[in-house]
Amino acid sequence: MTVRKTVLDIHEKPTIPQWLILSIQHLFAMFGSTVLVPRLVGMDPGVALVSSGLGSLAYILITRGKIPAYLGSSFTFIASLQVIGSQFGHGGIMVGTLSVGIVYAIISLIVYKFGIGWMNRVLPPIVVGPVIMVIGLSLAPTAAGMAMNTSGGVENYSVQSLMIAGITLIVTIFTMMFFKGILSLIPILVGIIVGYIVSVCVGVVDFGPVANASLFSVPNFSFPFITDTPIFNPTVILLMAPLAFVTMAEHMGHQFVLNKITNRNFFEDPGLHKSLLGDGMASVIASFIGGPPVTSYGENLGVLAITRVYSIYVIAGAGIFAVLFGFIGYVSAFINSIPASVLGGVSFLLFGVIAANGMKILVDNKIDFDDNRNLVIASVILVIGIGGVMISFAGSDLKLEGMSLAAIVGILINLIIPQSNKEA
Repeated sequence: MTVRKTVLDIHEKPTIPQWLILSIQHLFAMFGSTVLVPRLVGMDPGVALVSSGLGSLAYILITRGKIPAYLGSSFTFIASLQVIGSQFGHGGIMVGTLSVGIVYAIISLIVYKFGIGWMNRVLPPIVVGPVIMVIGLSLAPTAAGMAMNTSGGVENYSVQSLMIAGITLIVTIFTMMFFKGILSLIPILVGIIVGYIVSVCVGVVDFGPVANASLFSVPNFSFPFITDTPIFNPTVILLMAPLAFVTMAEHMGHQFVLNKITNRNFFEDPGLHKSLLGDGMASVIASFIGGPPVTSYGENLGVLAITRVYSIYVIAGAGIFAVLFGFIGYVSAFINSIPASVLGGVSFLLFGVIAANGMKILVDNKIDFDDNRNLVIASVILVIGIGGVMISFAGSDLKLEGMSLAAIVGILINLIIPQSNKEA
């Protein structure tokens, strides 16, 4: 068997031309997903890019430049951010994102002291898989609404919008399935570009924001106690903090794959506690400027595997260019001019992939659904999460609903119901 040679190892420095090309190439693989999240939750894409870039640079510093990982906007929190944004505004989003980072920091300290064995007990595949499925499936109505342009009611859906969404979806799928190399890693970006061109051809794109944009533009940052007052509402925290455990499970999975790709053991050096802390601090930074939570990206693994460029300098370069792009007015204006139908088209695939990945976790871990314990845990999580069950507490503003409630209930049921001898 032929062993593929590493092009640039973790601490190898590329030449300046190499650095420029490879850094921008790496960023483009993350670009589509990173800017899609803020569009879906009504945030400034420029702020999301800056959050992603600064978060990635902070991660590199905290992990002492030993892990080639890029962090981007997390899809896990979309539904919670939509609810918080509509009820509490940017002040609530700040606190919710901050709570995610704090949970990561606390867990990193516990992992440093006691290892990770307890995490396998609290977050087994039978809990993580269904919760991830809930995340994807609960976003399905959002994708359908954007694709059909049903702002005037479902009965008034637009055939034109549905056509644009369909073309966008087909192109995205085709790119993912049949393109090779770097193009296979940017199906979202390719789909959005083609969908945008189709939208221009049928005259549904408003070029006003692009025409009025400038080359340099400061994103709409939300600074705590300066531009916005943080909303320390317990509901905000409970809508976001529990989902941090789901992204932690994904983080550990990404680290495991990254170990294989680079032939290293990042769980030992610099340690899982360091990578968790870096991930958490990235969300803390995002909260201080009004960005969405960020987390490690699967696309990053794909780029590393294909290019075999593991250089931390390239990852840092991608972070630097993300920050710079966040201050280019034309970039944010173009992103904001993308029609909802185009976003709906790529969301059909994206949200479905999220749900399918939850199912994949169950399959890969050979979860036995003939075991009533597993059947009960998965069933309760799915119905609570997708059904939108909500619990409010009398005499307070505290509410638990949807995915967060499903995650908490799933963890509790898993800890309460005794395991069979085989599972133990």
